[in-house]
Amino acid sequence: MLQELAINDFAIIDKLVVRFDQGFNVLTGETGAGKSIIIDAVDAVLGGRISGEMVRTGTRAARIEAIFSLDSAELAAAIAAALADFDVVDPDEPTLILAREINAAGRSTARVNGRAVPVAVLAGLGDLLVDIHGQSEHLSLFKVSGHVDMLDRCGNTNERRQAVAALVRRLDALQTEEARLRVSRRDAARRLDLLKFQVEEIEAAKLRPDEEAELEAERVVLANADRLATLGATARTALSEGERADTSARDTLSRALATLTELARIDPSQQALVEGTQAALFSVEEVARDLAHYLAAIDADPKRLAVLEERATLLQSLKRKYGTTLAEVIAFGQRAAAEQEELLHTEDRLEELGEQAEQLRIELGREAAALSALRRDAAAELSRRMEQQLADLNMQRARFAVALDWHPSEIGVPVPGNEGRFACDETGLDRVEFLIAPNPGEDLKPLARIASGGEASRLMLALKTILSAADPTPTLIFDEVDTGVGGRGAQVVGEKLRDLARTHQVLCITHLPQVAALGDEHLRIEKQIADGRTRTVVTALQGRERAQEIAAMLGGTPVSDSTLRTANELLARAQGQPTLPF
Repeated sequence: MLQELAINDFAIIDKLVVRFDQGFNVLTGETGAGKSIIIDAVDAVLGGRISGEMVRTGTRAARIEAIFSLDSAELAAAIAAALADFDVVDPDEPTLILAREINAAGRSTARVNGRAVPVAVLAGLGDLLVDIHGQSEHLSLFKVSGHVDMLDRCGNTNERRQAVAALVRRLDALQTEEARLRVSRRDAARRLDLLKFQVEEIEAAKLRPDEEAELEAERVVLANADRLATLGATARTALSEGERADTSARDTLSRALATLTELARIDPSQQALVEGTQAALFSVEEVARDLAHYLAAIDADPKRLAVLEERATLLQSLKRKYGTTLAEVIAFGQRAAAEQEELLHTEDRLEELGEQAEQLRIELGREAAALSALRRDAAAELSRRMEQQLADLNMQRARFAVALDWHPSEIGVPVPGNEGRFACDETGLDRVEFLIAPNPGEDLKPLARIASGGEASRLMLALKTILSAADPTPTLIFDEVDTGVGGRGAQVVGEKLRDLARTHQVLCITHLPQVAALGDEHLRIEKQIADGRTRTVVTALQGRERAQEIAAMLGGTPVSDSTLRTANELLARAQGQPTLPF
């Protein structure tokens, strides 16, 4: 619910903080005091359009802040989903703070829990938090696209509707694939030639992911064969042959071994020197043998080198075309082969998809027709109940109806018992619109085009009364709901609003004392002039002050004893008491 609204430098409001009750809040005051400005401020903080002209004269910018409590797990989950991309909701924090600042040039910023967000995010949150009914643009009754949702809530058809929506999504997926394949088929010949070339080129190369490293190692050896042979031969000579007789490492170690052997025969404690020298001799001989084998294997083969160079050039060419690594080139080839296979079987797949889609359309037609039948029953019941409610609201002879139309479509779904095909989206076959004839002798016409602001408020009040148990919007605001209503009708309006407040927070701007007396919280809006400037002040009324305000609404000022007694009677009746002590 809306807990608190803080307004700064907005229109004639310089600084104002308004706190609301969770039940039925009534706002009263003289015309021009600023009641509608408060509603405009709520609309602005919920992402509504606002211009720089609303900034209070002489100030830089207007700022509006609204604090909402998230009173249900369902609402908290919906808010969290709407803000999932912005990381501004603490799941353990039960409040949400929305803020909007508008400068004199008309530029605005929006914030949620202190973090900047697009203004459109505020509008999305507004749809979840508040429904404003009156002259504001935020009037859901005038949104024809929302009529089907209201009808479904009234008829409790959401389960069937969800089944229809699931079938539509499945059909959309099939049709998307079918369309893609048809586009592919048009370019299939050219595309197949390209894929055939790409697949054959990559497959012919017989690539291995680690081939480049092996290839480079062999190429380096072959390119340096002469140098490697020279270095190897030099090392082998030093180890086992020597440049002169008896000068190789092996000869030197052999002489040392013989000498040390004689030494150890005399002094056995030095046997370790013999063993170490003998091990060194073995190592030298082993290295010499390995060098001999290595030198025998070195082959300065120009033809093999040319083959390797050509292979390296091929690999670089493939990488330039298909990927930065051989693994990517191989993966590209696999994808191309899969697409080639798909194109070769496009006709078969298209035929299969067509059959599946048609079966799905038949099933969807049956489900959507069943949903439509439920809606027609719900529409008849809604019309009957709306006319009863409107009669209570001083629109005794108004007629209300719900139009459910199907639109023919060559690509639509077949419906049992009907010729042709009809358009069907996730909401079903029906294009739902509310119709009304406010006065006798008039034809039923679209509500969105002919209802006045006052009529619209009463229509929405009637509809909300019917739908209150299923309506998830926690806060309802009614402006001009009492236009053209008086006497008994005023009492009924107030009672309906109080009934709504049992399941919703209700804010109502009213000029009717009967309605004001029924409020749980009574806020008086008035203008004051200080230092040559006009400002709006809000006062929460209790006791005698409230009785005085209702008396003024009954008979103007100054308040007479008779109007004050009548005001006391209204308040006593509203509170279920015989009389009040003031």
